[in-house]
Amino acid sequence: MDDLEAIRQKRMAEMKSQFGGQGGSAERQKQQQQQRERQEEMANNLLSQILDQNARARLNSIALVKPDKAKQIEAMLIRMAQGGQISDKMSESQLVNLLQKVNTTQTSKTTVKFDRRRVMDSDSDDDY
Repeated sequence: MDDLEAIRQKRMAEMKSQFGGQGGSAERQKQQQQQRERQEEMANNLLSQILDQNARARLNSIALVKPDKAKQIEAMLIRMAQGGQISDKMSESQLVNLLQKVNTTQTSKTTVKFDRRRVMDSDSDDDY
């Protein structure tokens, strides 16, 4: 019976190592959550360095209304800062100008209008 129990324990250990076990996936999720939090904290620190208080407040108010747009702007600001395009703190008016430029490039959508023409044919509904 001891051999059977040893085999079971060995097999369970193999399965846990192969599939990560239930504890492993929870631990992995916890690590991923911590990594996301660290990335968000780093982004917030960088944004605090490149934006003055009024510009930061403006960006936060945008985030309340349009969170996806605010994330896009934050990512763009971080890329600009890392690329050296932003040298000192950006004021609120500079942020507004940047937002206007982004809006004009994004809102230049093309519209397609379908003009459907009625064709007279013998299978019209009037025959019924």
